[in-house]
Amino acid sequence: MQAHMNGVEPQTELDYAVDYSGPPSKINDTLRVLVVSPGNSKNDARVTDRTGSVNVPGGLPCNPAIIYFLEHDITEMEQLTGGQRRYFQQRVRMALAAGPEITSVSSESLGLGKHAKAQQIVIQPYLNDPNSERFAKYTGKRYTFVMADDVPGRLLMIRTEVPGDGNDFAHPLQKETIAYQGVLKNMNSPGGAPVKPANAPRASR
Repeated sequence: MQAHMNGVEPQTELDYAVDYSGPPSKINDTLRVLVVSPGNSKNDARVTDRTGSVNVPGGLPCNPAIIYFLEHDITEMEQLTGGQRRYFQQRVRMALAAGPEITSVSSESLGLGKHAKAQQIVIQPYLNDPNSERFAKYTGKRYTFVMADDVPGRLLMIRTEVPGDGNDFAHPLQKETIAYQGVLKNMNSPGGAPVKPANAPRASR
């Protein structure tokens, strides 16, 4: 995984809208990633959501919001299917490591604001899985990652979709999204209010 946090200054908070359509539950929340060391070089970013502080596994150079979302996804797959957590984790890792195609995408069409060089990666980790009969409903599950260099932390959006009958992504059985909302700087600046851009994007639903 790439070093997404390069250039992000200490005491910068990255905010993401969390939208889980369910099942198992519907959740709307805000994920907050507070960068403590320059570029999160010490893997010490503080991650919080509606439940409070979240322990996100460290040791990876990518944006902690990505790990947060994938950890949630893997835990949920384990709960919904009765499968092994490590198995789902490996399938996602293998799909990302296989060098999926990177394509240019209009961030505006996704409701993510205007970003000149937004790029998209799409994977389906469970297609052609020899064990897919154990969780047939999720075989076609699709993961979409949208990144942009002009966004702190680079992450614009991650979305997972479980298609409806007949591989129908227009009417998914489940859709879960995390999308960049904005940035707050100088969180610990004495006597000064945090600074937030006025044109924070919204994720399409």
